[in-house]
Amino acid sequence: MVIATAATADTLRIATYHTELSRDGPGLLLRDITGEDDQSRAVAKVIATAAPDILLLTGFDYDAGRLALTALRDRIAAEGGPAYPHLFALPPNRGVPSGLDLNRDGLLGGPDDALGYGEFAGQAGMALLSMYPVEATGVMDLSGLLWRDLPGATLPVLPDGTSFYADNALELLPLSTTGHWMVPVDTPNGLVTLMAFYATTPVFDGPEDRNGLRNRDELRLWQLVLDGSLAAAPSGPFVILGNANLDPVDGAGYPEAMRSLLSDLRLQDPAPSSAGGAAAADPTQSGPSGQDTADWPEPDPGNLRVDYVLPSANLHVVESGVFWPDPGDPLADTVTTASRHRLVWVDLEN
Repeated sequence: MVIATAATADTLRIATYHTELSRDGPGLLLRDITGEDDQSRAVAKVIATAAPDILLLTGFDYDAGRLALTALRDRIAAEGGPAYPHLFALPPNRGVPSGLDLNRDGLLGGPDDALGYGEFAGQAGMALLSMYPVEATGVMDLSGLLWRDLPGATLPVLPDGTSFYADNALELLPLSTTGHWMVPVDTPNGLVTLMAFYATTPVFDGPEDRNGLRNRDELRLWQLVLDGSLAAAPSGPFVILGNANLDPVDGAGYPEAMRSLLSDLRLQDPAPSSAGGAAAADPTQSGPSGQDTADWPEPDPGNLRVDYVLPSANLHVVESGVFWPDPGDPLADTVTTASRHRLVWVDLEN
């Protein structure tokens, strides 16, 4: 068995999983989850086996009725996993039209002109599945914060030193590619605030490095929240979790931003690992391969650690892991079919 099939009665298992359950148009994900789609079935099997009490999904298409999320919840239960009575999702910035040529390619309306990269509004968003109720009145959505308004924001410039973005673009461009949520959940261990996010990839841009700089500032946002510079920091235990799209050692972007977050004394890094990640080590990379969470082609970008569950320092970590079985495990093929990313989990006590 790859991991324990569930947390013990005295612990709380919190996980994040970049499912890549995103399709080319609205409604297509619901069609696949309720049909015979191999990927959807594999994702449900992975989640059912890991059995987190609270799970953040990233790369999951949003719909206003949460129909796709409900269908996935039901498929997980059919696989023998938790029933997840509590669902939560907010509309992401991905795919929301800006009406402007944000990538300066001379065309309007492409996915790179949306507030966050996306083919349609709601593509590749975030969602929560929880065994415990969300305190909805305490939810804080920071997804509308303008990038220019982030203290110390580093905005992209052209080679001549002028701003890459016009003033009218800066007046509407949020920092969050997908979203930044603060979601209190009433668990048996007490109230725990989930600080959930899914950042842009730091590549697929030009010399202005707009994606790399945005990725870095999306990580910095959480430290500014903890400083009290943007919003009231959580008064009790919290967990930062999601897809940072950034490795602390290898790959593109600004790894020092990830290292800064991981070394913040208000947090702890359980450094989850797996036998499968270690077995799939890329010889050209410097970071610990057992901690990798994404299986990408070598050498560029190769396997990287980009998905994180980072509890606050006042929580006790019992155990942690990356759901990446070694090649001989019966679930190895299921995990590969599900997503290039791996589910990351941490078991906690107060």
